[in-house]
Amino acid sequence: MTTADQAKLAVFTAIGALLEDKSIIITDETALLGGDSVMDSMKLVELCLALEDQATELGFEFDWTSEAALSKSRSMFRTAGSLSAEFCQQLDAKA
Repeated sequence: MTTADQAKLAVFTAIGALLEDKSIIITDETALLGGDSVMDSMKLVELCLALEDQATELGFEFDWTSEAALSKSRSMFRTAGSLSAEFCQQLDAKA
């Protein structure tokens, strides 16, 4: 399994675990913020904490509080795909 696949699996699994509606299929385009998002702000924080734990298991520190992460124009929280890409980038940077 590639690093990107590993990151995507970790993120998508964590999102799915937090959803009340288990029939929702998580894709790269699944919105995490905005009007048609699959989770509220509390669930988003829970997701980030779960990803911190996952990152620790993978040997790196997941930074979800940086200025870039919180920027509205470049937010890694727009979609499941953008979050998994950021998680993968941070995982790759540990090497």
